[in-house]
Amino acid sequence: MTVPAELAVIKQHLIDPEICIRCNTCEATCPVGAITHDDRNYVVDALKCNLCMDCISPCPTGSIDNWRQMPRAKAYTPDEQLTWDELPAELSTEQLAEAGVDVGAMAEASTAAAPADVTGEASFNSAAFGAVLPPWSAAHAYTNLYGPKSAEKSVSATVAGNVRVTAVGTDYDTHHIVLDFGAMPFPVLEGQSIAILAPGTDAQGRPHHARQYSIASPRNGERPGYNNLSLTVKRVLEDHQGQPVRGVASNYLCDLAVGDKVSVIGPFGASFLMPNHPRSHIVMICTGTGSAPMRAMTEWRRRLRQASAGPSQAGWHPSGGGGSEAAASGQASGKFEGGKLMLFFGARTQQELPYFGPLQNLPKDFIDCNFAFSRTPGHPRRYVQDAMRERAADLGALLRDGQSHFYVCGLKAMEEGVVLALRDVATQAGLDWETLGAALKREGRLHLETY
Repeated sequence: MTVPAELAVIKQHLIDPEICIRCNTCEATCPVGAITHDDRNYVVDALKCNLCMDCISPCPTGSIDNWRQMPRAKAYTPDEQLTWDELPAELSTEQLAEAGVDVGAMAEASTAAAPADVTGEASFNSAAFGAVLPPWSAAHAYTNLYGPKSAEKSVSATVAGNVRVTAVGTDYDTHHIVLDFGAMPFPVLEGQSIAILAPGTDAQGRPHHARQYSIASPRNGERPGYNNLSLTVKRVLEDHQGQPVRGVASNYLCDLAVGDKVSVIGPFGASFLMPNHPRSHIVMICTGTGSAPMRAMTEWRRRLRQASAGPSQAGWHPSGGGGSEAAASGQASGKFEGGKLMLFFGARTQQELPYFGPLQNLPKDFIDCNFAFSRTPGHPRRYVQDAMRERAADLGALLRDGQSHFYVCGLKAMEEGVVLALRDVATQAGLDWETLGAALKREGRLHLETY
């Protein structure tokens, strides 16, 4: 039986606005541009979606994994979805019949929406190389313990510290914020994130949706032995186009005082996790507040090193100092056989790079730091991918080593340049990028978290 195209039933892909934390992972991953967003919701265009499922695994909350049987002619449009506060109910067989659908033939006639026209030469798709699985040795991550649809809606944390970590006098105001959860269980790993529920309502009188922030402290807390974690938060005063806008959650967080209470949901993320075997090499590539998960990974390695070598200097502590509890480094003693750590960190200027001062105190035999500044007066613009190409020999050796893991975090605009730089370095080292890139993805060794 042939069903008219306008009555054909599609499996429409939708995003649950109650659970979505607006992390942009789905839009960044979608290979056909079917996902878009406004200042409130992320939505899927049924006319473009080809049901490739690439966006499902990377989603940290599961909000992306929602579907509705719909007559194609009555599929929810992106404009409709942008107005939703919750998903609509599934259409009943009676409602489908009222729409003219032959329910008896529905299963046979059901077909996916036509994919977008992708004819012609495809451009380089950096997202295609991003892993959706964690490294084989990563510790087990707990996710979605607190959230809109969990048993506990949110958990209250107390602000234990709030320190600016960029130079005073610049317009790039970034804070290191410590949250204490008291007796409430909140287990996290390096690379995970949480979401903050800012108080108040938006212009339409609706509660503000949650904003996601990467955790900047290691698994045993900003202060070991306490149930706490830290965030790296930039005060948002303009959008990506330079237009004035006051970020709701970022300004709320940056203005918090010690003792204030914050509503938190999460934790989120089960793939952007560090390898747990000590001989693994970690290459971290970031810009701005994308340094948060890199700080967490570095600090955990430092604490492991300290356990075998004894305390020496402090880590990425905001003050550049810190007592023995914060210290996590030590001179190499031969007891801890850790792999190499390599950091490529970019910002517009040195003054706008978070934690710049403390990073200068890190032992050179512990981490190889490379900085790139794109707006230093009197100097040519330099980006992290430029610094990577300058270190092609060292990166090439790491790309050859199956123990190497690569992490990219920052603005979406950096992602393609970074992956292209890895491709160029691999080619220069005599490696086939398509084969290597596929292996990095398959083995959970190249992680892209851009927004």
